[in-house]
Amino acid sequence: MDMWYTEKHSENVGITMKVSRTLFSGKSDFQQLDILETLEYGRMMLLDGLVMVTERDEFVYHDMITHPALFTHPDPKKVLVIGGGDGGTIREIMKHKNVELAVLCEIDGLVIDKSIELLPSMSCEIDGSNPRVKLHVDDGIAYIKAHQGEFDIILVDSTDPIGPAEGLFEEDFYRTVFAALKDDGIMVAQSESPFYHAEIQKNMYGNLRSVFPIVEMYQAFIPTYPSGLWSFAFASKKYHPVRDFDRERARGRDFHTRYYNEDLHLGAFMLPTFARENIEG
Repeated sequence: MDMWYTEKHSENVGITMKVSRTLFSGKSDFQQLDILETLEYGRMMLLDGLVMVTERDEFVYHDMITHPALFTHPDPKKVLVIGGGDGGTIREIMKHKNVELAVLCEIDGLVIDKSIELLPSMSCEIDGSNPRVKLHVDDGIAYIKAHQGEFDIILVDSTDPIGPAEGLFEEDFYRTVFAALKDDGIMVAQSESPFYHAEIQKNMYGNLRSVFPIVEMYQAFIPTYPSGLWSFAFASKKYHPVRDFDRERARGRDFHTRYYNEDLHLGAFMLPTFARENIEG
């Protein structure tokens, strides 16, 4: 019998793929976690039935949530990731040798444990072997309230604004993040699909602009996410992601990136008209 996974992206649209086996299925105190083996996209993590990462296209998401901020900030030393229990964002941060400490604050310890067990290509830097990485199984909002003014960059690697991540899209949360950043700090957060989540984006970017002086959207193509067109919010106290981007440092990087490069960094901030008009409101 053929097994297929299907996710509905709207009432009439979705994505489906063939599954060879279930590697793990269980429920934590926060959400349902499943890890499946698919024929086309390799191993795939689901939270509450929605795709979080797949082995085949995770590099796009993790490149793009990480490198634009780290190549815009002139000297990031201390970076916080809220969410991101699969470890892929920390993996990309660790490619930047000037980063002295990366903290992962993930509310669901089961996600971390099963990623280390079943998704080693992503979790390779959160297995306890890297002294530059610290793990905290904790609520991200509570954590940053206790660490004000400490971070150069905060990356909000969250799920959709439902369940445990609902509060990570509100103005009060962004004010807490602002206070946890240093005077020239940068925050980046995933900001959903311009095709299917226009209202969420309009509210999110309005909330961000109430807090940060610099707020820009950028985009990436991620095949297994709703519509394939995904977006990220860049919010900064000082540095603009285009005007202050260190193109030469990005071009001279001493590590490989499969999606991100110095040309794409600039192009990613050039938005289609409908997406730009929606968040300008």
